[in-house]
Amino acid sequence: MQSEKKFEEIRPYRDDEVVEVMQRLVADPIFDEVLMTLYQTRERVEEIKSALLLTDNVDDFQTRFMLPYLDKIIDNSTEGISIGGLENIEPDQSYVFISNHRDIILDAALMNVEIKKAGLNTTEIAIGSNLLIYQWITDMVKLNRAFVVKRNIPVKQMLTASKTLSEYIRYSIQNRSDSVWIAQREGRTKDGNDQTQVSVLKMMNMSNQADFETGFRELNLVPLSISYEIEPCGNEKVAELLKRQNHPDFTKTEKDDLWSMVSGLKNQKGHVHFEFGKPIGEPLAEIAKIGNTNKALRALSEYIDVEIYRNFKLWPNNYIAYDIFYQTQKYAGKYTAEEKEKFLDLTHQRLKLVNEDRDEAMQLWLGMYAAPVFNYENCKCHRK
Repeated sequence: MQSEKKFEEIRPYRDDEVVEVMQRLVADPIFDEVLMTLYQTRERVEEIKSALLLTDNVDDFQTRFMLPYLDKIIDNSTEGISIGGLENIEPDQSYVFISNHRDIILDAALMNVEIKKAGLNTTEIAIGSNLLIYQWITDMVKLNRAFVVKRNIPVKQMLTASKTLSEYIRYSIQNRSDSVWIAQREGRTKDGNDQTQVSVLKMMNMSNQADFETGFRELNLVPLSISYEIEPCGNEKVAELLKRQNHPDFTKTEKDDLWSMVSGLKNQKGHVHFEFGKPIGEPLAEIAKIGNTNKALRALSEYIDVEIYRNFKLWPNNYIAYDIFYQTQKYAGKYTAEEKEKFLDLTHQRLKLVNEDRDEAMQLWLGMYAAPVFNYENCKCHRK
């Protein structure tokens, strides 16, 4: 426990802290409003609060409260979830699942639901501090095994925070045998073009006490591809891209992030697929031969990108958008006329919610869906 003290500010809650956290949640007036929104009646809210006060460990909280709620989200807003690549995951090993990022909350949450059903342990989850705008949100995510990635802090503090984060991830893998989910980039992909930021890998390498290959082998990196049939918060992403194009000084507010979290939970997502790649082992030896650490990190990021692209499940919507965007019939055999009409209806309905130039919005919307097809095409030569 002594060695964990340096992680006090960022780590998830432990079982011995749950009772105190539950008492704080139940007394929080904003959390009460959230419960009323979810459960509608005062009687039901009070039942939930009473049950929370009887909860004294993290696993019990996740099993009794979070899993049923997430199952409800799956039933109400998806056409079902599928998962592949579990043969690459050993139940008795821990991994860093480095994943593309499309939805603020559900990417990791739904993954954990599915792997728990498959008999695997849930992972710890990296979440940005910019999203923790209320105490109840901090409490809820830390109860759900999330650790905090500090954002929007002075440059001098960022170096220390990044090193502590790196040490925490490595400590979780090596000393506690806990797997970790982390996004390949800071913030969600807005344009459909999933790319690994070298800075994420550089952060992971800051705690490396060995050579490049050994250090990354210790982390047991596994690329994870998450594919939504209907892009989470797609119209909000288009609106944000337009604002950034037209107003270079545009910055999101805390309310924007909160609204995206809520929208992601409620909006229809169609089918959702998770595909686990193979742990990155052997390729590290070749990458390490590059010698220069920065160039090796770049090569590793490109390798992860290729794995995510080739394991990304492409839906008819992706092929339809590609053909419209590039004005071709290249993938006409991948979808039906009915599927195309359905996608165009979805497009027009969602873009009505974007209060910006309709033609520009349409191009961004189509590009967002088409990008995974384009990326897959351009990495085919790397297929095994």
